[in-house]
Amino acid sequence: MPSMAVQRAGDRAHQRYGWLESWQSFPFAGNFDLAANAHGLLVVNNEDIVDAGSGFDMHQHRDAEIVTWVLSGSLVHQDSEGHSGVVHPGLAQRMSSGRGILHSERNDRWRADGTRGTEPVHVVQMWIPPDEFGIEPSYQELPIDAELDSGRLVTVASGLPRHRDHAAIGLNNRHAGLHAARLQTGQSVTLPDAPYVHVFIARGSGDIEGFGHLDQGDSLRLTGIGGQQYTAAESTELLIWEMHAALR
Repeated sequence: MPSMAVQRAGDRAHQRYGWLESWQSFPFAGNFDLAANAHGLLVVNNEDIVDAGSGFDMHQHRDAEIVTWVLSGSLVHQDSEGHSGVVHPGLAQRMSSGRGILHSERNDRWRADGTRGTEPVHVVQMWIPPDEFGIEPSYQELPIDAELDSGRLVTVASGLPRHRDHAAIGLNNRHAGLHAARLQTGQSVTLPDAPYVHVFIARGSGDIEGFGHLDQGDSLRLTGIGGQQYTAAESTELLIWEMHAALR
C-alpha cells in the first residue's frame, strides 16, 4: 500500500561521545537488527559531527556498501587495502567492505597547515547491502561539484543498470541509487518514481508536493509512491535514495 512517513530531525536517536556528535535516522548503536529497521535497502543514515583532530581509528566492516557525503570540513580515509583519500564537500565516495576491511576516518583539519585546527567535519554516512556477500573490498571517489552547481538532481552513486554510464560512482547493488541536489530558494527537483524512496534534508528546508514542509535533518520515507516535486524554501542540499527492492 502506498505510504509516506516522516521522521523529524528531533525524533532521531542522538548521542554525544566526546569528540563525536551523532544523529541516527535508523537504530544503529548497540545490538540492533539493521535489516529489520531498514527502509527499502537503506539500513544506516547517520549525520555526524567530528571534532578537529579526532575521528574513528581502524575498525572493521564487512558486506556493506558505505557512501560518505561531507557537508563541511574534510575527512581522511585510510584502509587495510591500501586506499586513501581526503573526502570533502562535492566529492562522492564509496567503500565496499566486502569480505572484510579495516579503515579509519578522521577529521582532516589538523593537517591543513601542520597544526591542529578547530573546524569540525559535518558528514552523512549511508549504508546499503551488496548484491553478493564476500566480494573483494573496493574504494571509489569522484568530484561532482560542477554537476551539483547545476541545480539538477545528480546521480551520486548507483548500481542500477540504467545508471551504468551516468552515475558518478558505482554500487555493488543493482537495485539502488543515490541522488543529490543543491538548490537555491524556489528551485525544484522531481523525486524518483520507485518502490522505495528515502529523502534526507541534509541542509535547508522546503516543501514536497502532496506532503508538506520538511526542515533540516528531517527525512521522508516513501513506499509505492514517487515522482513528487520538492521545492526549496531556502538554500538546500538533498540526499535521495531510489530503491527497487527491500531487505524484507
